[in-house]
Amino acid sequence: MRGKPKGGGRMELPIEIRETIDGLTEGVPLRALSDAAERLSSEYRGGVSHGSRIATTRTDVLAYCTVRMPATFAAVSRALELSLEGFGGSIGSVLDLGAGTGAGALASVLLTGARSVCCVEREPEMMAAGKQLLEGIVPDIVWKAGDLLDGAFEPADLVLCSYCLNEVSESNRMAVLDRLAAAAGKLLVIVEPGTPRSFGWMREARQALLAHGMSLVAPCPNRASCELPGSDWCHFSARTSRTKLHKLLKGAEVPYEDEKFCFLAATPIREWAAPCKARVLRHPLVESGKITLRLCSETGYETRLVSKREPAFKKARKAKIGDSFGNR
Repeated sequence: MRGKPKGGGRMELPIEIRETIDGLTEGVPLRALSDAAERLSSEYRGGVSHGSRIATTRTDVLAYCTVRMPATFAAVSRALELSLEGFGGSIGSVLDLGAGTGAGALASVLLTGARSVCCVEREPEMMAAGKQLLEGIVPDIVWKAGDLLDGAFEPADLVLCSYCLNEVSESNRMAVLDRLAAAAGKLLVIVEPGTPRSFGWMREARQALLAHGMSLVAPCPNRASCELPGSDWCHFSARTSRTKLHKLLKGAEVPYEDEKFCFLAATPIREWAAPCKARVLRHPLVESGKITLRLCSETGYETRLVSKREPAFKKARKAKIGDSFGNR
């Protein structure tokens, strides 16, 4: 399969998927797709209303496939890449909750080699498109109609929940997290938009999972409470290319998009949690003879200056937001 994630660089949907999306959108009026894309973007920028249904029509879903599926794939790929660095187990089965058109399931298979995948999605048109896109590409995939509020989930080695908690009301969110934790046999990964609001939810999720006895895998190096000041938030970025249609629908000129996201990974098996010593939280500031890194480390939130004379300078020069970074 062409188009696998490229290790911290651009995270591209496989070309087979992109070609299928092009075929599905052929003949659909551009204005209808553009209007649907604008509605989707507005929802993601402003925060989804609890219980709202975002993409229900075929046109909505095709717009989603064009403008949101590549970004979702990129974000989930990067989140999984960083999670697997701190995870000591193997993944044979995946449960993708709120699977949409299958971007997260696809990323999971490419990065873990899992051979059994179950996608749970409430929107019939999303499921229909997902089946078309992943048919013959993801082996042993099962699609099930369902909602995050339906009850207990079938267990799997990896439970993935991406861009879904923002659709769950605060009163139901903890119950959903309980069921996510119970279903995750080896690893739970949650991905949300990279906004202060979403990070607030992730902070709550972090404490809830620790209370469940789970061990943090990523992105946090420490196992105590989050040390970020209240005015700041932890978020990362993944880059993906835009197709010609993508640029038209977004009114964009640049050929790529940077998707900002936040994520959390935890395991119920303490021995398999090997979080990094420190993680780069912002793009490094590179100046003559020195690089300034903003890090979350085992001891908390810190700013570290790395001079050209230090052995760590070479690594600091190559560091990107989200990368792990060792101690001095």
